[in-house]
Amino acid sequence: MTSADYIHHHLTNLHTGQGFWSVNWDTLIIGWILAALLIVTGWRIGRRLEQGAPKGVQNLLESAVEFVSTQVSEIFDGRDPLVGPVALTIFVWVFLMNAMDMLPADLLPMLAGAAGVPHLKAVPTTDLGTTAGLALGVFLLVLHANLKVKGVGGYLKTFLFHPFGKWLMPINIVMTLIEEISRPLSLALRLFGNMFAGELVFLLIALLPWWIGWVPGSLWAIFHILVITLQAFIFMLLSIVYLSMAHRTEHD
Repeated sequence: MTSADYIHHHLTNLHTGQGFWSVNWDTLIIGWILAALLIVTGWRIGRRLEQGAPKGVQNLLESAVEFVSTQVSEIFDGRDPLVGPVALTIFVWVFLMNAMDMLPADLLPMLAGAAGVPHLKAVPTTDLGTTAGLALGVFLLVLHANLKVKGVGGYLKTFLFHPFGKWLMPINIVMTLIEEISRPLSLALRLFGNMFAGELVFLLIALLPWWIGWVPGSLWAIFHILVITLQAFIFMLLSIVYLSMAHRTEHD
């Protein structure tokens, strides 16, 4: 296998179908497994809460809850009990999917190959379908908040009169549409681009001889821990910001 073949193999999803209608099964299965792990872990800890000084996973989850609650209280202006749980779910789930990039580059593809599976990409967030799906979910939540707070008429007014007033309605409609569409696009592309680039760097390092590659590999792994955490944080933070903006009325 040449270097180009190696990179192409590791960047190819296990999929069926072609083009827009293709389904990347490795992305879906790994994402679902991580989501199920998050749900089961939260459920088990919720049934066995320790008072005082919690240990282990409960301590980690409580730290995550406290961290996310601080961000929500500082950014979100309205009152919505859904925002906190949504932000926490986004942060932890995206972090878990990003963290799959810390596994050795050849581990899961090698195990999959031994089981007769030709391709396996271990990091769901290196698939644009995953990041676009997450961004679309946030967009739908923002749309729901806009309609709930402003009503249909009030939401439509933002397209007609924002940002230049009633005398430039056609320009307002175009500008607001661009603004609304750019938000989920930026969410999806930012996460995908950073994680895909990180995975590609790992693959390039893996092509080096082991006695050379372990030094840059170790340094990049340390740096990448910050990247995967930061990307989960940014996705969560922007989601809170967009939801906060949706809860604002014209006279806020």
